[in-house]
Amino acid sequence: MKHQFNWNLKALYKDLPDPKIQEDTKKYVDLVNKFSTKWSVDNSFLINPENLEEALNEYNYLIENYAYGGNPGIYLFMQNSLHEDDDNIRGIYNKYIDVLQQCANKMIFFGNRLSKISQEQQNIFLNANNLEKYHSYLRRLFEKSKYILSEPEEKILNLTSKTSYSNWIEMTSTLLSKSTGTIVDNEGNKVVKSFSDISSLMDSKNKKTRESAAKEFNKINKKYSEIATFEMNSVLEIKKVEDELRGHKRADESSILNDDVSTEFIDKLVEGVSNGFNISQRFYVLKAKLLKVDKLKYHERNLSIGEADKTYSESEAVELVNKVLGGIDKSFSEIFLDMVTNGKVDFFPAVGKSGGAYCMPTSKNGPVYVLLNHTNRLQDVLTIAHEMGHAIHYVFAKKQIGMYFGASLATAEVASTFMEDFVLEELIEEADDELKLNIIMMKLNDDVSTIFRQIACYKFEAQLHKEFREKGFLSNAEIGNIFKQNMVAYLGDSVEMEEVNKNWWVYWSHIRRFFYVYSYASGLLISKALQHNFKQDRKYIEKVKEMFAAGESDAPDKIFKSIGIDILKPNFWEQGILEIGNLLNEAEILSKKLGRI
Repeated sequence: MKHQFNWNLKALYKDLPDPKIQEDTKKYVDLVNKFSTKWSVDNSFLINPENLEEALNEYNYLIENYAYGGNPGIYLFMQNSLHEDDDNIRGIYNKYIDVLQQCANKMIFFGNRLSKISQEQQNIFLNANNLEKYHSYLRRLFEKSKYILSEPEEKILNLTSKTSYSNWIEMTSTLLSKSTGTIVDNEGNKVVKSFSDISSLMDSKNKKTRESAAKEFNKINKKYSEIATFEMNSVLEIKKVEDELRGHKRADESSILNDDVSTEFIDKLVEGVSNGFNISQRFYVLKAKLLKVDKLKYHERNLSIGEADKTYSESEAVELVNKVLGGIDKSFSEIFLDMVTNGKVDFFPAVGKSGGAYCMPTSKNGPVYVLLNHTNRLQDVLTIAHEMGHAIHYVFAKKQIGMYFGASLATAEVASTFMEDFVLEELIEEADDELKLNIIMMKLNDDVSTIFRQIACYKFEAQLHKEFREKGFLSNAEIGNIFKQNMVAYLGDSVEMEEVNKNWWVYWSHIRRFFYVYSYASGLLISKALQHNFKQDRKYIEKVKEMFAAGESDAPDKIFKSIGIDILKPNFWEQGILEIGNLLNEAEILSKKLGRI
């Protein structure tokens, strides 16, 4: 079966001048106008369950078929991801965002007016049999109702979100993606590399390569640190203003509501992981010993200890991931092979291409796409498994109506880390003691980064918002100090953070997506519980698929409870952290057995 390693966007449109883009845009705008014209003057949907059902059916149709504004929005977003350095594409994409904002403004009235109905009327709708499939949507809307502003205010916030938020973070992302630096490659040659490549090369086993990559990485972050400081302050300020307008008491409250979780869920997670920082600190003590250094430099914290950094070409990576997914469930392999043979995955890094990786679910009736920056590292193989976990989740969630297609942040990272863990376990099972130690250390590195580092980031983000609201402006030095303080907390004394490392917040895009990072930690810890149940009984995979297929049809805690996982149970998070501690114990014992420490 022939693999295709670049996106085939011709499945959407021939090219940017394709007239069908304008035709589809018009179709979308016409449908929004039709809905708005009809229901903005007919308020019967606020009183009569039958009329509300009719309105919700039409509303759901739009979401089901025109998420992101339909194919034009998806196509332009992806073109922009591939060509962040192309101002022409950015201009076309920005103009489409304007169309999306105008359409969103025309739809604001619907949820806004529904949210303002009386408690009595809310109860009527929540108990109406004909509205049963929409009960979860209505429940969430009513729970957020007191934070929803008037229609004119919501429209203003929507219209200004691009200039007060999106443009700022896109500026930083674009400046970084356009950046290049000269590094020393493994053969000793000086070569020019993209920012994304430089980031990967800091993990090189060749000291000259990783040192030169770190030097260039630090230089680029420092170059844009002052600009990013003003960007970050603007982002913090717009968040503060919106929170004050809506009446949110905590900076993370709106995220908690949007993710349909509770403050109890978040606070117990953050507390549980923070109490386990001694495990991540012990991990770096062991890694430093294995690498025969007193302290790791900050850019070396992800450095592998041996041959676990074996390279994997894109074809080899695909074969490995497919083998593991097929071993878990045949349907997972089928979904994966469809992705890699039909141009739904873009593998390789390039100048101007967005860094990192993501999964783009488009809409219930549309394809799922994945962006990667594969550089043949084992970590890149894990990234494939991670993003394909997302893709598999979204494919199963297509069983839901449009409103519930997708995944709450609290559930989104479960599928991705579930798949990722099994890829590493496959390698561990086949390894001798030496290789086993190397792979266990890589797995621990991944777990530490996913759980402890992300919660340290969550606390960094929370402290940023808190101190900004107290001081009114945070200097580059202040942001850097807050960053260092929170990173050192989970790293311990065996990792040295130098002055230049204080600027590493500049490139960390996740902190611009307010309070998003907790989902990596919760996702992996929950997936460990799923893995445990699956290993006890392989038929449990049917329950796992039920969770994937549930989409956003209910609150995450209820979805998990339906398959036997109680995430609100006391000490739930500590159970998963204990597993990491046990694996670290195994690594320490194996290190002594092999005479490595």
